[in-house]
Amino acid sequence: MTSTSVESPVLLTVVVPAYNAQDYLARALDPLRTADGVEVLVVNDGSQDRTAEIADEYARRWPGRYRVIHQANAGHGGAINAGLDAARGAYLKVLDADDWLDAEALAATLARLTDLESAGGVDALFTDYVHERLGKSTKAMSFGSVFPAGRVFGWNEVERFSRRQVLMMHAIIYRTELLRACGLRLPEHTFYVDNLFVLFPLGHVRRMVYLPVELYRYFIGRVDQSINASVMVRRADQQLRVNRLALHALPGEDAVRSGTVPPALYATLLHYLEAVCAVTSATLARGGTPEHMAARDEFWRTVRVEHPSLYTRMRRSLMGASANLPGETGRRVTSLAYHVARRVVGFS
Repeated sequence: MTSTSVESPVLLTVVVPAYNAQDYLARALDPLRTADGVEVLVVNDGSQDRTAEIADEYARRWPGRYRVIHQANAGHGGAINAGLDAARGAYLKVLDADDWLDAEALAATLARLTDLESAGGVDALFTDYVHERLGKSTKAMSFGSVFPAGRVFGWNEVERFSRRQVLMMHAIIYRTELLRACGLRLPEHTFYVDNLFVLFPLGHVRRMVYLPVELYRYFIGRVDQSINASVMVRRADQQLRVNRLALHALPGEDAVRSGTVPPALYATLLHYLEAVCAVTSATLARGGTPEHMAARDEFWRTVRVEHPSLYTRMRRSLMGASANLPGETGRRVTSLAYHVARRVVGFS
């Protein structure tokens, strides 16, 4: 494959938010060097290490392939916003700087996107992804039982997700025009905004395709990661902020009854929110301070008032119910629920 020139049409923009990523940025960037039709936007988000220097070197050596945006620190959401603003590709994929894309799967994905564009394009392309767990075996997340493969489909053809099948950011490539048309704007200086990157645009997706390749390699296990258990407890307030925004993004049941929102789409959004809310609730319970417990109680009141169907669904589930048991026994069960919820969402 040959390098893309600056003037060539761009099929896929890969946005790489990068903050103090000097130790693993090259691993993320190298597999993208020879992929036809791809531009890579590295958003250096106020890094204080050699991230900027490394990114600039890639842009200098391959000027038609890599571009670098340097900005004051704005957090993961602010970096994605900057990448979306500057993207030239018909489609957009977010790649965290400590993750990477499988080169062979990427070639298959680009070939599929090329064919789709010649036939009018789609709103989203879904792929499988792999948890690359430090010190543990890898674990693949497949959606072959949910989505039909090999053709464009709508929500009426989507099957039910199992408890462990969660459509995370890693599985999604959105059409860039859709992201802009739906007004996607992620909050700055906030962790866990990938949940909003899934939920906000997904509600606008109608034409989809599923490619059963393991494209995204999701690296888990660094002690300083935002999904590290102790880090999540410290940043529980940010989980709550994201959860509240996600709840506001969920369509009302009247939209389903009127036909504005397909039932399977609504079920998919509910399924995702259930998993995310379970992690937040169990994280607060694991924190265990009076402040954590008061925040958890207020969180559940908000869910019950704003989305009673989600509240009922969660209270009936193992994760939701066990994350809210009182007393010392409840605390022990909550600890178990916490680890179950994290595994379901893919944080461990």
